This record gives sequence, C-alpha cells and structure tokens, in this order.
Amino acid sequence: MLTNYKFDFYNPMNLAQYNLNQTMRYQLALLDNLDHLTKRHCENVANLTCRICEYLGCKKEFILYATMCAYLHDIGKIFIPHNILFKDGKLTDEEYTTMKKHTVFGYNLCMKDPKLKLFAEGTLYHHECLDGSGYPNGVSGNEIPYASQIIHVADVYDALVTKRHYTTHVNISDTLKDLIQESIPPSQVVALDVLSYSDRGKVNKKVLNALFKVVIDDTLYEISSTKEYVSHLKNELSRLIQIAEFDIKRDKKKSPKAKEYYENGMKMLFAHNESFDNYQEVLEDYRRAIDNKLELIDNLYKEVKVLKKLKC
Repeated sequence: MLTNYKFDFYNPMNLAQYNLNQTMRYQLALLDNLDHLTKRHCENVANLTCRICEYLGCKKEFILYATMCAYLHDIGKIFIPHNILFKDGKLTDEEYTTMKKHTVFGYNLCMKDPKLKLFAEGTLYHHECLDGSGYPNGVSGNEIPYASQIIHVADVYDALVTKRHYTTHVNISDTLKDLIQESIPPSQVVALDVLSYSDRGKVNKKVLNALFKVVIDDTLYEISSTKEYVSHLKNELSRLIQIAEFDIKRDKKKSPKAKEYYENGMKMLFAHNESFDNYQEVLEDYRRAIDNKLELIDNLYKEVKVLKKLKC
C-alpha cells in the first residue's frame, strides 16, 4: 500500500463540469493517435487552460473553445519522425526545424477536417510569443489569438514540470519564477546579446498571474490529498500497534491456550503479506511514511506562502 501511493500532479476537478458533446469526443479520440507522453501532455495543457480561463473570468463558450484547442494543440506531432520526437538529448538545428513543423502539420490537419477547423488556431499559434520571437510565423502581440496566448502559458508550464520531473508541488515556485522571466521584456533583463528592443515579454502577464492561482489550488489539493493519506496510514499504524500489544501479552502468558488466544487475535489483524515475522518491520515503515508525509505537508504550506507572493 505504501509503495502504491501516487499523487496526481494536476487537480482534475474543473473539467468534469463541462459536458462533452459528440463532436468534442471525436476530437479527443484523435489524441489516441499520439504517443502516451504527448497525449498526457495535451490532457494536462487542456486541464490548465480550462482552469486559467476560469480565473480570467472567460465565458463558458470561450472556455470550451480554448480547452478543445488545447487538447489538439500538439496533434501535429503524429507527423514528426519518432527518432526526432523521442530523441534522448538535444536536437540538432535540422531536427529542431523539423520538430517546429508540428504547428503547421497540426493546423493543416485541422483545416482539412470540418469538425476540427474551428480549433485550428490552437495548433498554429501555441508556440508564438508576444515579443515576436516564437514560431512558425513570428507574429506578435494581438496578432496571436487570445486562446493561443493562454495555451502557450499552460504548454510551457507543463513542459517545464515534465522536464524537471516534479511529482510534488514543493519548490514549484522555482518553475513559475522562470516563467516570470519569460514575461519580462528583453530590455528589462539587461542581456548584452539582445540587439532589438521589445516592450513585451514572451508570455501574457495576466494569463501567467491566473496560472499562479491555479498552481496554488493544485498545491492545496495536494495538501488535502496527503492529509487523507496520512489519516489512512495512522489507521493502519493503530492496527499494527494493537498487534504489537497482543504480541507482548502473548509472551507474558505461560499456558499454550492463552498464547493461542493472542496469536489468533494477531492473525485476525494481519493484512495481506503481513506475518508474525515481519509485522514489526511493517509497523516501522508506516511510522516513517507518516513522518515523511507530515514533513511534505509542512513544506507544501511553506510553498503556498511563496506562491501567494509571486507577481509579474
């Protein structure tokens, strides 16, 4: 039970309130053509996009639209060669040029399908940056559709989370601080190699501030989930302590019948794979797990305090 516990990094609560019609289900089915990691990434980005939109006060119709664009944003990767898509290491300039074409590939796919045409801009614009430094067309500012500006922030955040192998929100503020740098115009970064001035950063600050609120929600969700797990662990620990107490009482008894009474009590309390030989080891495992999870909860509360101070 201890080794099977795994926290779902993204809070899944919001998407459930949006009913998916047949057209939307058709669009989501296309994700099955993607590899597992890309499919999960698309689902994560859609989750984040939906919830960012809610904090931005967007109308329900727009939230549905932006969420579906987010689900499909990387669909063009089905046309990228696997030796490039799954390369372990840095891409060459030529390989990177090929990889960037997934935006156009996805756009063309959507434009050819009447059911997907409405969502084509999500595939084309999600790597464009407000300062014009993105791809495939290097457009800037309001030339980038608002839904794509939101998807861009969600996309970059999830990519960083995946790359850095986060399994908990402890220190997640480090990633958000990197995103804040993406929102600062180059002239404010004071980089000697910046040759052209821009009054914009790469990402929309308003969208990024909404992401901060989403991440705070997810961190609080992790705290709540971990507390529930600690409650389960404490119940199991109580059971094992009772077994240990029975064991002590058994050792104090001299008659075989009395010893058998406590042995039977211990057997009734054993869980799967527990025995007279290993229950004490299991008991200590539970104690260590509780200490670890309580420390995690404490660190998560500290992280929430840091997150609440972030601004861009």
